[in-house]
Amino acid sequence: MGTTGKQLFTTLEADGTLTVAIEDVTFPDPTGNKVLVKMEAAPINPSDLAILTGAADLENAEYSPGKYVANMPEPFNTGSKARHGQKLPAGNEGAGTVVATGDSDMAKALMGQRVACVPGNAYSQYCIADAAMCLPLGDHTAEDGASAFVNPMTALGFVENAKMDGQKAIIHTAAASNLGQMLIRICEEDGIDLVNIVRKAEHVDMLKGLGATHVVNSSDDDFKAQLRNAIDATGAFYGFDPIGGGQTVDTVFKAMEQVAVSRMSEYSRYGSNQAKRMFIYGRLDLGPTILTPSYGFGWTLSGWLLTPFLANAGRETITRMRQRVLGSLTTTFASSYKKRVNLEQMLTKEAVTDYRQVKTGEKYLVTPWS
Repeated sequence: MGTTGKQLFTTLEADGTLTVAIEDVTFPDPTGNKVLVKMEAAPINPSDLAILTGAADLENAEYSPGKYVANMPEPFNTGSKARHGQKLPAGNEGAGTVVATGDSDMAKALMGQRVACVPGNAYSQYCIADAAMCLPLGDHTAEDGASAFVNPMTALGFVENAKMDGQKAIIHTAAASNLGQMLIRICEEDGIDLVNIVRKAEHVDMLKGLGATHVVNSSDDDFKAQLRNAIDATGAFYGFDPIGGGQTVDTVFKAMEQVAVSRMSEYSRYGSNQAKRMFIYGRLDLGPTILTPSYGFGWTLSGWLLTPFLANAGRETITRMRQRVLGSLTTTFASSYKKRVNLEQMLTKEAVTDYRQVKTGEKYLVTPWS
């Protein structure tokens, strides 16, 4: 017969009109390995903003209860042509209680349990999730488990990826984030050296208070010297960047090359043969990625997404990662929230223009039933 509840949808039209609204929908009864989860908490992650807000003009949008309509400027509207006219749900992850299941043994075993899940429509009072992607939370609250997937598994994925590539040190930019703080703890536990790049003095103090050894401040006059010294001390020629746009990656590559050249015994017109690799895993800066030809030819820049990584990692690795997250959910993998809002409140001008800025330590948590 289905279950009725509220759900958020986002639609981008060909003329650039972005509509984000709450609607009443009927959720089907789960079948097979699916479960119906009554959602209790869902974070607003940077990865959710791609379809929730994108580069839309939120200051001049039209706001009404449970809805806003904004304009998506060029070239961002044309760049999103593939989604034109599609009404999409939003919310990668969240947590809640399983209230109905399909007929598989795995699904039935979750009945009545509080779980973390990644349904892709977590901004909703209910969602259908795959039992295989649900993490039973035991005595943990929904708030404890709401961010149990994206940030923890991404941070663990960085370290797993580095190990697979034989690396013993990592550079991480915008390192004061919730994910960055998790990465500090993981690297300490796993014996991986970590170079943290932040942009404020208070972030330096915060990360060093967490036990970070190498923290460099991009706002300091001697930032580039700090970065070179940290790379030289750790051997970090491998890193992850959530900023994307601008010259952050370029600056890191230059520092890597300068350290590598300083170690060379003979001059080469082609620069060093030191392998240097950076991964872009976010777009906090929507501008173009600027690279300059100043670090030889031994460099690689590529994108990094969690889902493709997990697809290649194998079930054993994924199971080990998930159990590690559950075992340290309120310590290593704990998330903090600035504000809690319900579905209607998350679409007010005050909320949208605030969480869209993605400020460090100011994540929002959506509680659909509050």
